[in-house]
Amino acid sequence: MTVKDIADIATYLIGGLAIFLLGMKHMSEGMQAIAGTRLRKMISAVTDNRLVACGVGAGVTSLIQSSSVTTVIVVGLVNAGFMTLLQAIGVILGADLGTTITAWIVSMNVIEYGLPILGISGFVYLFSKNERVRYTAMTIMGVGMVFFGLYLMKDGLAPIKQSDAIRAALIKFEPTGYVTLLKCVLIGALTTAIVQSSSATIAMTIILARSGVIGYNTAVALVLGENIGTTITAYLASLGASTSAKRVAYAHILIKIVAVGVMVPFFFIYLRFLNNLVSSNVDIAKRIALSHSMFNLILVCLFLPLTHSLARFLKWVVPDKAHKEAPHLTFLDVRLLDTPAFGIQQSSDEIIKMREGVGKMMTWLRELIAQEEPDEQLEQKLFHREEILDIMQKEIVEFLGSLLSGSVPRDVMDQARCQLRITDEYESISDYAAGILKLKLKMRNLGAAFSSEGKQELLNLHDKVAEYINMVSDAFADGNSDILSKAYSHGDTITHMMKDARHSHVTMVETKRVLPLTSLVFVDMLQSYRKIKDHALNIAEAIAGQK
Repeated sequence: MTVKDIADIATYLIGGLAIFLLGMKHMSEGMQAIAGTRLRKMISAVTDNRLVACGVGAGVTSLIQSSSVTTVIVVGLVNAGFMTLLQAIGVILGADLGTTITAWIVSMNVIEYGLPILGISGFVYLFSKNERVRYTAMTIMGVGMVFFGLYLMKDGLAPIKQSDAIRAALIKFEPTGYVTLLKCVLIGALTTAIVQSSSATIAMTIILARSGVIGYNTAVALVLGENIGTTITAYLASLGASTSAKRVAYAHILIKIVAVGVMVPFFFIYLRFLNNLVSSNVDIAKRIALSHSMFNLILVCLFLPLTHSLARFLKWVVPDKAHKEAPHLTFLDVRLLDTPAFGIQQSSDEIIKMREGVGKMMTWLRELIAQEEPDEQLEQKLFHREEILDIMQKEIVEFLGSLLSGSVPRDVMDQARCQLRITDEYESISDYAAGILKLKLKMRNLGAAFSSEGKQELLNLHDKVAEYINMVSDAFADGNSDILSKAYSHGDTITHMMKDARHSHVTMVETKRVLPLTSLVFVDMLQSYRKIKDHALNIAEAIAGQK
């Protein structure tokens, strides 16, 4: 074999693999854009019921055609505290089952049609203005790229069949014994860990077998190793994550290693079992796809009844840290930016946490206004909460900014813009709540106090504004876009209350029942509550889709 032949083989293999991986990426992104809402609903349906979790994992992975993406999503969700370890194990088991669909797609005898599929769908994607049509075309274009990449790799491997030296070298890896079997498993694991796509390495295995370069037994052994190598993606996603997220990655690794470890001693019995299932006359690609499916089906049957035991074992192996770990949105940027449908939901959940923080501040503020004696500990809690909300706003804005910088569907883009505005409004509300407390502290430092009538008016207004914030916040959490008319009418009521309180207070100043300085602080407080109401109204307008 000449240097030119080697260069040609390398060019076809590397180019074909790159096109294959890019096609898988387009398939995944297109399906996420088309079925994003459905995927979110499926993930939200995950419970501690192991069968439901497994079914969700299989369904999501079948749609997005990537177990790596599914496991990264799961690591991100566990890291953010939205999914438990037990639920995650069930989803990962389902993902292992769902990913076998890719091998069946690759085994189809249609790779010659990859270029026409790519060409036609590519033009539709480029020139269509309908977003749903464009993302559907992107998905089909991904399928075409997968087939075309396989076609190139198949052509690139053709000269190997003519080389006696290469064929003789490959025969040494035929799994005739346990030593050569372990060599095949190790090669499959290392190759997949480098490529970070079991779909790609299984596709290459099928192409090698179809080209006659390797035998069926070698291909089945390589598939076992490729199942171990695919766990590298979850491990990399867990770096820098919480202890719970690390447990998810270790669960994926442990499940695969134990399953392969159990299979290796019975490998030759397993081969006879597969040969009894399907005749050797059947296309070797379909037989390899079957071996991949059967292995993962055995894996699921083996571990699904043991999910609780596995979760307990992982908690023992990876114990909780001495200090409490608080999930932050910034942990999600690396893991969920490539899955906008999930990323936008997590930022929404984080905004709801901001809403809860604002609610706590309003509750504490009422207590502090009503108290006669100062409570410095509660005052510090309120100021600290305001600082936390500032940090949360920064994290959300950074996350959404990164999300919008990529290619995202229009509905996700609209949601992201809406969330950016709502995040800013909640942060502004927290600023004004802290400002009201500062005004009260100013009164205390000056040795002044509100009259009983003034304090009651202030508390009544506070209750009305707090109720208003809760009403708007509930609309955001429930996705109620019809909140605006109700928000306007309730907002007008608050404005009238503020004006009445101000008029009453001016009257008290005129009759010298209240000091002018006290009046100045009181009016500033009223204006702050009005600003809080205005920011809450802005949230309602954002929910309703107004600019």
